Amino acid sequence: MDSPPSGSTAARSPGIDRRVPAVGIGVILLAFGIYAWSSYQFDAGHPDFFYLADAFLHGRTWLNHAFGPYDAVIVGTRVYVPFAPFPAIAVMPLVAVIGPEAADRWEQIIGSAMAAVDVGLCWWLVGRLGVGTIGQRLSLVALFGFSTALWWVTTRGGVWHTGHQIALMVTLAALIEAFGRRRPLILGLLLGAAFLSRAPLAFAAPFFAWVVIDSVEGGGPRSWPWPKLAIYAVGVSPAVLFALWYNAVRFGSPLESGYALASLPAFLEAQRAVGLFSPAHFEMNLDLLFAHLVRVSSTPPFFKPDGLGLSIFITSPGLLLALRADWRSRMAVALGLTTIAVIAPSLLYYGGGWLQYGYRYALDSIPFVMALVGLAVARAGLPGWGKVLIVFGIAVNLLGVYWAYNL
Repeated sequence: MDSPPSGSTAARSPGIDRRVPAVGIGVILLAFGIYAWSSYQFDAGHPDFFYLADAFLHGRTWLNHAFGPYDAVIVGTRVYVPFAPFPAIAVMPLVAVIGPEAADRWEQIIGSAMAAVDVGLCWWLVGRLGVGTIGQRLSLVALFGFSTALWWVTTRGGVWHTGHQIALMVTLAALIEAFGRRRPLILGLLLGAAFLSRAPLAFAAPFFAWVVIDSVEGGGPRSWPWPKLAIYAVGVSPAVLFALWYNAVRFGSPLESGYALASLPAFLEAQRAVGLFSPAHFEMNLDLLFAHLVRVSSTPPFFKPDGLGLSIFITSPGLLLALRADWRSRMAVALGLTTIAVIAPSLLYYGGGWLQYGYRYALDSIPFVMALVGLAVARAGLPGWGKVLIVFGIAVNLLGVYWAYNL
């Protein structure tokens, strides 16, 4: 497979900068501090995953009360959470120790820790991709952590955003494995966890299957991919089976996730009536992703977002570095196709991601774009214009912290 050496190989290479682990830990701590500072005064009022984790611990799939009038499925006295359940599974150990009420009180700190882990995994990934200097790695993790919607979703918190943080975590871990030992069982388990965090990540399954096949092909002419593909499928299957069971036990159908049944404000309900997924929503989502702008204001900071979205070219222009990847490489092509495949369902989805600063659904694809950025920088360095775009994006998202409290 045309990828850089794995991190374990690089760690044994002569001349490796021994400061890298310490700097990586520092990056995680700094990111945590920034996220905690940004979010500590905000209460989203939707700690559903902590209470769902407690429900799982007590053998239930429902909550006893709803957190607000929207984004819940109420059947009699039972309140079901429509969002993918792995974030609740992930916090079960924490909830088992401190309880859902304490987790609720500490939600923004817990979310800040999750986002900081995401930043640490990005640091690990770009190093594994071959980004050699500390300065370049710092620039790329700053792009990921503070020039994407990750900063916004961490500041705002709540059930809608925790799924993004957990999905980023397991997707980045899967990419680290894909550029490392490529163990099919680990890749399958991580993909399953990603799918159970954010459903569009199911469309990354072909990429990781290709990684498994390509690693087998490197073993010689007698290598045969099917045994490893079978192991990969075994890794994915618990998540798929759990999702089917979870849907069936709640709503009587293995294919009903609850998104079509959740309570919504009137304007979103009207959009969903057109279709949960429909080409009719494509133009709206494409605008939110690429073209949506702010309104000019006469008072500082002299612009105001509408909460529906903001062009990724404004919030995350540094991601354009991905265009410098070697597109003759099969890996670059595979990452590019996966980026499109993962975001495609969101472009057909009715919701649009509101309330948001940027297009938060793009976070599903961001790890694959960051892999492309890492490959590009490892191959050709980080140009001056790339640094300018990263700094610009960070400044835009810093203003997003203000708007998180003032929209």
